[in-house]
Amino acid sequence: MSGLFSGIFGSESHVPSTWERLTTTAEPLFTNPLNLVLLSILIYIALPLLLPSSPTSAKWTPTIAQARSHATAPSDRYSYLPPRHPDTVEWKRYTPRTLALYDGTDSSASPRILLAINGKVFDVTSGKNFYGPGGPYGNFAGRDASRGMAKQSFDLEMITPLDRPIDKLEDLAPSEIKNMKEWEAMFTGKYGIVGELVNEEDL
Repeated sequence: MSGLFSGIFGSESHVPSTWERLTTTAEPLFTNPLNLVLLSILIYIALPLLLPSSPTSAKWTPTIAQARSHATAPSDRYSYLPPRHPDTVEWKRYTPRTLALYDGTDSSASPRILLAINGKVFDVTSGKNFYGPGGPYGNFAGRDASRGMAKQSFDLEMITPLDRPIDKLEDLAPSEIKNMKEWEAMFTGKYGIVGELVNEEDL
């Protein structure tokens, strides 16, 4: 009977198990040196993605004192804090008389140097060598410099007296208005705007 079934269904053969099929398939992977190299590279790339390190363990966290010291703060890990916070300036409205108090002289209300162009008040303290006492543009410190900038003149006659209203600049030529606006744009990009110039009755 067994011979009959063998003749009908063929001779009985060995069916490999799942483990045998797996080992047979994987054998070339572990015996070929090139495959081993590629497998090592794959594991090296995959491990950091599968097992990320703790965000706090790999980074240096300085104290405030260390952060303020460039010598102790590694530049490749931490951008150290400045020695002090930059001064903050309150934006306010100035009249010609109050603006005149910021001319950089010893008798001024503040060491800051301000001047106005086209109604905008600029803090030009960082350019005190130019706009401070004795500087080439020192006449404009604490004053409305609009007419002088428009006419490219630094003479005292370009400055409106403090007891008169703000110069409306109505007699300026188009080219002079252009000059003033170019100076205004330059100052806007270089110095901070800290307020506006208004007449006393407009406060």
